[in-house]
Amino acid sequence: MGMLKPWHIIVLVVVILLLFGARRLPDLAKSVGQSLKIFKSEVKDLREDDTTPPAAGGTGTTSTSTGTSAPTVTGGTTSPEPGDTSKG
Repeated sequence: MGMLKPWHIIVLVVVILLLFGARRLPDLAKSVGQSLKIFKSEVKDLREDDTTPPAAGGTGTTSTSTGTSAPTVTGGTTSPEPGDTSKG
């Protein structure tokens, strides 16, 4: 039931010809080819990014933030932490 038979392909080609017309098929095939080329190059770039080591200096280890630091506000002042008695 799940197999694609030759007459399925023929029916599919006829439906595509009826929908798009013979004049637009070369343009359609060209745009699909360009899209696949771009997609393949992007996938290749992603795979290369995953395999390359990080370019940062040092030992190559990264530290993770625990989320306990106060958020920084750009262009303004930050409110003091609760229990902070130091004045500016």
